[in-house]
Amino acid sequence: MPANPEAAEFLLTRRSRPARLLGLPEPDRETLERLMTAAVRVPDHGKLEPWRLIVLRGVALGRFARAIRDRAEAAGQDPEKGALAFEQAPVAIAVVASPVESEKVPSVEQALSAGAVALSLLNACLAEGWGANWLTGWPAYDAELREKELGLADHEWIAGFIHIGTGVGEVPDRPRPDLEKVVTWKE
Repeated sequence: MPANPEAAEFLLTRRSRPARLLGLPEPDRETLERLMTAAVRVPDHGKLEPWRLIVLRGVALGRFARAIRDRAEAAGQDPEKGALAFEQAPVAIAVVASPVESEKVPSVEQALSAGAVALSLLNACLAEGWGANWLTGWPAYDAELREKELGLADHEWIAGFIHIGTGVGEVPDRPRPDLEKVVTWKE
């Protein structure tokens, strides 16, 4: 494969956009399908597809935000921290880790594949000029929300919610990791 300097520069400068800085217009269905097609082109040992995607938009997105608010008190959680991103961004896609029983592919590799789908979806959105971010928060870990509102099976879990929309406002950069602190060279 030939070098792609534009892609390399994108990866070196990419920045997620907070949900509060996402607005309309939102990507249409055709665009979302293209973004998801890019997202699922990830390492997937054994071709198990140990993940799936749930697109929340329109009425479904509002219903999920209300369910989070309704569930917050019983879950001992802050309704604002749970629901706000779903009320701000016009689209959210749940990346669901759905491990498959396999003698050859350990569950950790399947989980990493689901994480790769989430990052690939985020990067596909950003590469096409959409604002996007990857969040979890307590709604991702709440069994009742996962089962009743999203229809997840007992063995499934949320790898992340990718919130998508048109970017509004400026996104401040943040400090990035110092390679001296996170890299060990063994030569």
